[in-house]
Amino acid sequence: MHRRATTAFTVLAASATLLATATWPGTAAAIGGSAGAAAPLIRVSHDPYTGGGAQHATEAEPDTFAFHQTVVSVFQVGRYSDGGSVDTGWATSTDKGQTWTHGFLPGITVAEGGTWARVSDPAVAYDAKHQKWLVTGLVIDANVNGRGVVVSSSSDGTNWNDPVIAVGNDGKGYDKEWIVCDSFASSPHYGSCYVEVDVTSTGNTIVMATSTDGGQTWGAPKTPANNPSGLGGQPLVQPDGTVVVPYSANFSSQRAFRSIDGGASWTAPVLISNVTDHGAPGMREEPLPSAELDAAGKIYVVWDDCRFRTGCSSNDIVMSTSKDGVSWSAVTRIPIDPVNSGRDHFTPGLGVSHTTSGTGARLGLYYYFYPDASCTVSGCKLKVGYISSLNGGGSWSAPRTIAGPMMLSWLAQAGGAMVGDYISCSVIGRRAVSTFAVGKAPNGSTKDQAMYSAGPLTITGGTAKASSGGVQPHLVPRQRWPLPTLR
Repeated sequence: MHRRATTAFTVLAASATLLATATWPGTAAAIGGSAGAAAPLIRVSHDPYTGGGAQHATEAEPDTFAFHQTVVSVFQVGRYSDGGSVDTGWATSTDKGQTWTHGFLPGITVAEGGTWARVSDPAVAYDAKHQKWLVTGLVIDANVNGRGVVVSSSSDGTNWNDPVIAVGNDGKGYDKEWIVCDSFASSPHYGSCYVEVDVTSTGNTIVMATSTDGGQTWGAPKTPANNPSGLGGQPLVQPDGTVVVPYSANFSSQRAFRSIDGGASWTAPVLISNVTDHGAPGMREEPLPSAELDAAGKIYVVWDDCRFRTGCSSNDIVMSTSKDGVSWSAVTRIPIDPVNSGRDHFTPGLGVSHTTSGTGARLGLYYYFYPDASCTVSGCKLKVGYISSLNGGGSWSAPRTIAGPMMLSWLAQAGGAMVGDYISCSVIGRRAVSTFAVGKAPNGSTKDQAMYSAGPLTITGGTAKASSGGVQPHLVPRQRWPLPTLR
């Protein structure tokens, strides 16, 4: 049962499961083209809390997952400037992203009947064998230390059980967890679910934990061979049960490791690519990977990178693929706009159809961007874009601007303006669904940053070719020392 706040937090919403009908006019036009008849954005959730020292009303950092016609999105609600949020929000659609219900997870934080001060880094998966939706969160104590990973479960995506501990609560520090489940009935590990998280108290050492009972109990964490250090890993399960985990090696490269025995052991990581990226003025953003796979198990990894732009002047969204998680393709530039456009692209959320593959794979990509990479913090205008492919990323549609412009001062502040360290996209048929944070002008000191969707956008594909040619700056990553904490 959903619990109401009993602490210094106040909940303003009348119900935790309201049909989200509020809209905000979108600008879904081709970049540089005419606006046309753009569908309005759907506000799928908003922050109902007040007090407690958090920034209200703000929501950030969404993940989504789709199974059949149902899409579940989870996100931070009431962002703190120094880490985490008041609670994890959820929004669920049973009609492929056209309409939504929403609420807030019970039993995690003190705001909703739990014991933890804050929670961060929400991620969602579906376990087909046990017919459970599973949501992970990084729980944070009163001293703003990440203390472990909790898992909340639901049979319908709207009624949620109190969480269980999957990893941690052992005095160590943790950050940036993710979850996936093996939903291939033919897999020898069908019904296994996997959590990835890094241990900040041991230099961001990555660990993996496995559950075989619908997320109710979890095995002891295991460290991959060679003790890799990194964060933001996104595990994926191939049809034969192989688990591949692309991750950021502390922002200097993208790497991946895997398991072929249901999580009993994990290999040493291999290099996907070195990374170099352009820092977006005023934004909290890092080149974390967004990873997905198609029906045949081919893996697609995207991130923001400036290698194709002269002098690393701004970022493209780039992609590498693999069939086995060991050998990776050359990095290609997704052709959102010309390399001399002056636009800066970052925080991508990739979706890939789980029913198509190879040269017929359908891809949808949402991302944030600045129209002018050289903008000053006070003048930068943030927008949300969308682009799609019908042939596995070989060529792409014209891009569309979905939301914005947003001034950075309108957004939650947490080491820069924050819409999230990641976003996500889910593909259903020929439609791509995402939720994303949109900020509007504040009402006095109260912000207005909520979760929105553009509804299910069509994957049209197009003729703009992806390419691996052009400028390749010396791959020296943006210097970050000490490494930032991304709670």
